[in-house]
Order: sequence, then structure tokens, then C-alpha cells
Amino acid sequence: MTSFLIKNAEAILTGKTGQEARASGAIRVENGIIREIGELEGKPGERIIDAGGCVVTPGLVNTHHHLFQSCLKAVPSGMNERLATWLRLVPVSHWHLLDGDVMRVSAMVGLAELALSGATTVADHHYFYSDRYDFDPNEVLFDVADQFGMRFLLARGGATQARKYDTDDVPPLPVETLDGMIDAVTGAARRWHDPAPDAMRRVAFAPTTPTFALPDGALREVRSVTRGLGLRLHSHLSENMDYVDYTMGKYGKRPVHWLAEHDWLGEDVWYAHLVEIDESEIALLAETGTAMAHCPQANARLGSGVAPTSRLHAAGGTVSLAVDGAAANEAADMGTTLYLAFALPRASEQEAAASRAETVLSWATAGGAKALGFDTIGTIEPGKSADLAIFDLNRPRYFGQHDQAISPVISAGDLCVRHSFVRGRPVVQDGTLPWLDLERLRHEALRVVNKLKAAA
Repeated sequence: MTSFLIKNAEAILTGKTGQEARASGAIRVENGIIREIGELEGKPGERIIDAGGCVVTPGLVNTHHHLFQSCLKAVPSGMNERLATWLRLVPVSHWHLLDGDVMRVSAMVGLAELALSGATTVADHHYFYSDRYDFDPNEVLFDVADQFGMRFLLARGGATQARKYDTDDVPPLPVETLDGMIDAVTGAARRWHDPAPDAMRRVAFAPTTPTFALPDGALREVRSVTRGLGLRLHSHLSENMDYVDYTMGKYGKRPVHWLAEHDWLGEDVWYAHLVEIDESEIALLAETGTAMAHCPQANARLGSGVAPTSRLHAAGGTVSLAVDGAAANEAADMGTTLYLAFALPRASEQEAAASRAETVLSWATAGGAKALGFDTIGTIEPGKSADLAIFDLNRPRYFGQHDQAISPVISAGDLCVRHSFVRGRPVVQDGTLPWLDLERLRHEALRVVNKLKAAA
């Protein structure tokens, strides 16, 4: 099914902003492409999808995740810790316990959570690669994404040097030579990267951090490789003051200005977090087109702060939304992301002029598509690929609202997806993933958690 007519929606949010943020009527999809929007009647034999009581949006785009963490939720030792200590106690203390079984179940859990909350495109930043693994994390991730029928970008991470923590009592971190990392990314790109505008699979070069994971001399070489391969560049940056203190202490410059000197900014670059950026860095990010992957759950949960999304948006910059790893927020769903991206800035005096709900939805759709370079998705308009989400408002939390169009953004909680599509092909159908036995997946996740607890 790649041709159909969506009718009777309560509202359509287009993924655009301003006067074009909303549309009305029906949406005609032909061969996976949006052809018409407006007051349309069904053609003879045309499949009709009833969106009564629903809001239709572009499929949501999650621009930064760590799917391997989906079975590391609520690890007791890390629950009340801030970022650096949490990193040591959770992902760093468990990386050596990953095997193909853990990786596959974790990816299944994470993508199920994302799909059922409206995501149709996912960028996963995987950063643990070791010669002690007897499995290929990349192969697992792409294989599971194919099962879900979702667009998938692998941000292939890793490090050439180990980061120091507050104690050395951690499993030695896996590191690669720079040449080994470049060769691995090149191989992944040759196997999986599709540069076509409507690609289902992409690869990006994504060292874990430019500050702690790479020596200074490697930055320009990595940048040269991304350009030579036609790949985007991704990393964590300025998640808290540790990043700022590091570059200020070593180079006398804040992180964004320091990276500008190494050519690590541009329209083909996006960074996760960017919580601790000042006005001059905001201006430079906007000027260069460097995008933000805003991770409100993890930033709040780990005490890192609130990223200046409204100020970057007002400066003309690109903001996208991301759930980050489930071990950093325990609820890696797009509904929580939308709500917190809308609500958290309103608690900050600097961010008091927070963006409208329609703008937040645009960050999760058009902003995400722009950050990841998927040109054919992110908005509902003729000619775009039919990556769509239909959100059901038949829940008490939505009752009584005077403006139901913005319900998926402002009401928090578990979004209820009636249907979703990628290229017009169904992902979620009637609120379910028909091919996936969720009860069995729950038991598989419990088994993996018990295995990890026993081995820790």
C-alpha cells in the first residue's frame, strides 16, 4: 500500500512554521509521494484512510540516539548522578558486556518505542567498537531498522583515545587508531550509505567527541574524509561545562569557536546537546548552518541544563529534536521529547520567549530532515515523500482542548499513533506494529537485563 487518501483529520500540521504551519482537508498519496492536499474526494478504487479524531503530521525525525542503551534503563548506581559520573557507571561500565543478543534486543526495544511514538527516521550514534566483539554492531542496527521499515542513519562513532573519569576503576575503553577508524567508516559507507535524496540508509562520521575522543591533529583529517566520502559529520558537544572548561583551559576558546578553526562547522554538521553555548557561539552556528540535536530529556535527567533552542532558532539556526539514549532518560519516546522541548525553556528567563508548539513540531520534522540531509521528508507538501504520522486524540488527556492541532506537542505522555508511513508504506497500523510480538519482546528485554545484571 503506497497509494491512498487520508481524510477527516481534525488538523494537519505541515512541519512548516508561520502561516504555512497548518493545512486542512485531505492528503492524497500516490506511489509513496504526496500529490495533493485540500478538499479532495476519493477516486474509484482508491484506498481511504480515516483520520477522524486525529492530527496528521510529517513522520517525526529523531536525530540522536544510542540504541544499545535500551536495556540499560534505570541502572540503580547511575539514577541520581550527573553526566560524567553517570557515563562512568552506566555506558562505560557496561560496554564490555555487549554481545549480539544484547545489541539486537536493545535495538528492537528502542525502535519499537520510537515507532509507536511517531518516529519514522532515526539517527543512531553508536560509539563502542571493539575487537573483542564477535558481532558487528552496524549490521545489527541496519538489520533491525529494515525490519521496522524506518529510515535509518548510522552515526558511526568511536574514539582514538580514552577519556579520563573520576576513577580508573572502569573497564578499559575500546579505542582505535585513526587510520583504523577511517577505514571502518569508509567500509560502512561503501556498504550502507545511499546518497540518493530519498534514501532509506545513510552513514555519518561521528567520533564520540571532538574534545575527549580525538587528538587535535586528527580533526582536519576527519573533516577531509567526510567531504571525500560525501558523509555528514556528527558528535556530542557542549553537553555541560566540562566541554567548555576543557577547551577554555587548553586553547583559550569556547568549543564552537575552537572547532571553527578546524573546519568542523557547516551545513553537513550537526551536534548533540549544545547546552552550554553563548551568544557568539549561537551566532556562529546559525551563520554556518551547523545544526543542533536537542535532547531535552537527557539534559534534564542528568542535570546538564536547557539548551538555548529558541535563541538558536531566532538567529536563523537549525534545531532538531532527539531522545538520546534510553539509559539517560528511561523514556526514549518522541512524545516526551516534544513536550519537554516545548515546556522546559519556559522555566528559563533567557528562554522566556519560547517558541510556539508548531515551531517545536517543525524542529521534530523539517529541522530533523535538514540536520540529517534527508531532503525529501520533513514537511507535508506535494512532491515530498509520504513519511507521515497520524496521532489519535482519543485519550482523556486531549479532551477539552480548544486547539487540538497542537495536542501531540503540548500534552506530554505516551503519544498514540494510529498509523504511520515511510514512503507510503505502513510502519504502525491501527496503533500496533503488526509483525512484532510486544509481549515476547518484553520477556526478551527482561532476559537481557537479568543477563547484564548477572555479568556486571
